[in-house]
Amino acid sequence: MEKLTENMIRFAESKLGSTGYAGWCLAFIEDALEISNHIEIFGGDSAKESCELYKDALQDGIPERGAFVFYDCLCPSKNGPVNWGHCGISFGDGRVIHAWDMVRVDDYLAIEKLTALTGDHPKYLGWVAFERVLNQKPRV
Repeated sequence: MEKLTENMIRFAESKLGSTGYAGWCLAFIEDALEISNHIEIFGGDSAKESCELYKDALQDGIPERGAFVFYDCLCPSKNGPVNWGHCGISFGDGRVIHAWDMVRVDDYLAIEKLTALTGDHPKYLGWVAFERVLNQKPRV
């Protein structure tokens, strides 16, 4: 499990400063896990939907290393603001690597101070352990 986590984090760090994932936070964390480890996971279509899929395991406080970290966040769409949420990967020390305007690292609570294109600010929902992400459950 540790090797999978470290591969994911190394991949994510290799994208620091990249704008290629701007607005695509879920794609960023899924690519970090899947590409670096040659596996495929099945989450939701948005960060908010993925968070809902993992709600049985959502935890508060400082996220552990490799955890997927989730936020509520209104995002722009052609039909007006939609809560697609926001997400990132935890380093385990309070910092999260995530795709915002570019791939960047911020304190997990400082992310709440970022401003989305809608003027909204992300609201921390919690984190899900790496093991739970790998333990896929069917949609209900």
